[in-house]
Amino acid sequence: MFVRLLFLLLLALNVGAGAWLVFGRVPEPTLPPATDPGVPELRLLSETRRAAPPVKASIASVSTTPGAADACGSLGPFMTTVDMRAAMQALSPHVARIQYREEQVRRSHGYWVYLPAAADREGALDAARRLAARGIHDYYVVTAGDSQNTISLGLFNDQSNAEKRLAQLQALDFAAKVEQRVETEPAYWVDYAMPADATFDWSAWLPGRNDLQSKPIDCF
Repeated sequence: MFVRLLFLLLLALNVGAGAWLVFGRVPEPTLPPATDPGVPELRLLSETRRAAPPVKASIASVSTTPGAADACGSLGPFMTTVDMRAAMQALSPHVARIQYREEQVRRSHGYWVYLPAAADREGALDAARRLAARGIHDYYVVTAGDSQNTISLGLFNDQSNAEKRLAQLQALDFAAKVEQRVETEPAYWVDYAMPADATFDWSAWLPGRNDLQSKPIDCF
């Protein structure tokens, strides 16, 4: 009897296990798509390398250095930055490259005729009275600065006019002198570059500037 019950129990367990295997599994959930609609699917780099066809390489280089056939020149001097910048604006559309540079130059500001400084103020006034007595009235007694007690007798742009004034005073026994007034001040040059076979006439773009000069320079 016991054996029969044990056999029936084992049989029921086997039937129950088989039924669970057949009917008891939960279906695997359906996964959502890997990407949104219209968005390409992500792929591994190794997969794309295997699938991608070979591509021919093409390389082009652009040189930014000045061309060997360029010709360069420098135009100036311009005595003010206003003139220099106006020239650069006029020339820029007609050249390949353009720049400016500054130099310090010595420039004449005329010729000064004068009587050397007296020892003191009274000596300068005495010389002024003697000039007036001889008919010389266009003079000025310098009262301050490095030329104090000097008597100025005229500033002339033309050297020959200064020499005439000097001769007039010396003929009246005055120990007058003439001195060129030279000052150091900035001047500007405009450097330009263009192909050597191109025709360039800067005067066509800067009419009336006969005071300027152009000279060749090493290219920049």
